[in-house]
Amino acid sequence: MKIAVTYDNGNVFQHFGKTEFFKVYEVEDNKVVSSEVIGSDGAGHSALAGLLADRSIDVLICGGIGGGAQAALSQAGIELCAGAEGNADQAVEAYLKGELVSTGANCDHHHEEGHSCGEHEEDHSCGGNCAGGCGGCHGQSPITGRNVGKVCRTHYRGTFNDGTQFDSSYDRGEPLEFICGAGQMIRGFDAAVADMEVGQTVDVHLMPEEAYGMPDPNAVFTVEIAQLPGSEGLSEGQQVYLTNQFGQPFPVKVAAKDETTITFDANHEMAGKELNFRIELVEVSERK
Repeated sequence: MKIAVTYDNGNVFQHFGKTEFFKVYEVEDNKVVSSEVIGSDGAGHSALAGLLADRSIDVLICGGIGGGAQAALSQAGIELCAGAEGNADQAVEAYLKGELVSTGANCDHHHEEGHSCGEHEEDHSCGGNCAGGCGGCHGQSPITGRNVGKVCRTHYRGTFNDGTQFDSSYDRGEPLEFICGAGQMIRGFDAAVADMEVGQTVDVHLMPEEAYGMPDPNAVFTVEIAQLPGSEGLSEGQQVYLTNQFGQPFPVKVAAKDETTITFDANHEMAGKELNFRIELVEVSERK
């Protein structure tokens, strides 16, 4: 297993998107066997997920991180442990002992989690389910509870305030599996499951700040049609995927188009919405 820590002079650097260095730890049998410091190559923000994925990083430990970067890490299959402070080596040891609890996305500086193609080369996406991690709020306290750090399997049904269903694991016939408190889920969903008992069902109402956050105006960007081959055939309202500098796709919606330019909106479709979940905890197991 490989663990990367945002790094600055021995300590955990507190802004994921601005880190100049990572300290990468090679772990065997739950013990650190080697480590090295690497540069971030100036990638910046969500694009750093691609750099870490290219180096086969399994876990990222950091201080502050926004929802866009959290979602990119989730898509890359990298476990997030945010909210860490102090000595980097001690943070890794605490993680290996199961004593380091992630706050998930904990920074609301969404302008620093920009989304675009071309010169910005950053991305935003969420996982394959509507409860998947994204969004966040600055300064939130760590999620606590008996299930934090454990593998949880849940069935859920999600609805809007008017009762319209937007997602259901029951319809797919398969519970959703995630590590509670690891930043893989939206914060409100994680917090609801954190202290549930197996077999228990709860109903939760989440404000946008506990779900996918508020729409970010900087996630709306315009490019020249001539610079984006294929865009001339797109129409307003169409959902498409663009590709960042690492070849990773991210979803956008065509917000507007004229003769020379096209505007995309990379905000999550659930941004700004209040969500309701009925959650059933099916199984809890220790992380392997």
